[in-house]
Amino acid sequence: MAAQIPFRSFNEKYVCNDDGNFSYSSTEQKRIETMLFENYNSIVLEPFEATGDEDLTELTILRQRHTAYLLRYLKNCPSSYATLDASRSWMCYWAVNALKILDAEIPKEIVIDLIVFLKSCEHPDGGYGGGPGQLAHLAPTYATVMCLVSLQTEEALRSINKETLFNFLKKSKHESGGFYMHEGGEIDMRSAFCALSTCVVVGLPLEEISEGVAEWIISCQSYEGGFGGEPYTEAHGGYTFCAVASLVLLNRFRLADMESLLRWATRRQMRYEGGFQGRTNKLVDGCYSFWQGAIFPLLDGEMEREGRSLEKGLFEARMLEEYILVGCQSIHGGFRDKPDKPVDLYHTCYVLSGLSIAQKYSLARDGKILGGDVNTLAEINPVFNVTVASEQFAKEFFTSQ
Repeated sequence: MAAQIPFRSFNEKYVCNDDGNFSYSSTEQKRIETMLFENYNSIVLEPFEATGDEDLTELTILRQRHTAYLLRYLKNCPSSYATLDASRSWMCYWAVNALKILDAEIPKEIVIDLIVFLKSCEHPDGGYGGGPGQLAHLAPTYATVMCLVSLQTEEALRSINKETLFNFLKKSKHESGGFYMHEGGEIDMRSAFCALSTCVVVGLPLEEISEGVAEWIISCQSYEGGFGGEPYTEAHGGYTFCAVASLVLLNRFRLADMESLLRWATRRQMRYEGGFQGRTNKLVDGCYSFWQGAIFPLLDGEMEREGRSLEKGLFEARMLEEYILVGCQSIHGGFRDKPDKPVDLYHTCYVLSGLSIAQKYSLARDGKILGGDVNTLAEINPVFNVTVASEQFAKEFFTSQ
């Protein structure tokens, strides 16, 4: 009877087989597969076998519970978040972007509080820190700007000091073509993406900070096909997204080795779980639903420009939907890395972002999404990871200034 269920993930044909050569990684892989099957059995198989009702296999996004979780954390985070004091602007972005993807309403008083708080994170010389009084840093600068964009109000966008922000972006540029994360800080792929995406979304002149950037990014493409954080390092999902998105922003993607990148990226989707791993021989993680999943619409766009396209898509979107709703969704609200992990704002944001991408692919390829229309999320712009509506609002606002 189980074979009648239209699920593509959790197929015993693809369980881990280490040929008796046990390792920590293979043991963890088997444990995760077991947990996922237990979830699948209780959420999908048992209800279906008891009733024969195929509608019971259509999993629902617990929209109201996720909304309540996110709004609660925007107002007051538990003490366990104290270690993220330098990431407070990130926490605002994760929560607000997730709420926007859910099409949830954010109370006006929270919007006002967010604008005031994020303004207090602005450094006098430009850019934003992770909290009030902290040094300017490209990562929280990206997070702050994208949070303000996501709020989708003129007041939020007006709070951005474009002149000092641009000064900070220009000061962060390194002669190699990369960017310092902060004054005297590290140079890696994250900083390039944060600088370029921030520059573009607020309508600043990209050409003034783009010299040598594409060439530096290409120097980070590894023999596997993905991109590392810096030259000669291991390919990683997060860094690969940052590299691909940056090359798209620069309109220089043609410099990359497309074929090896395609080979690496498509092999990161797990055959049993349906979700993505971040690196070769690593475990599945819900956050890579975005970091890996967002690479594919960007690659699709580049392939279309070359006159190439694939009817079925470059990844199994339905399987990603299945992993998220079976393995990542908490019945109490929020999303997590995998079934035995706690929910958090970071994973809630990036899992929902990845699910939005998967839904768009499923609609285009299959004409439907897992759970039906009630599960439809807002569409995101995969370059910036904000909703299309928010990005368009910002574009119109800054163009009119």
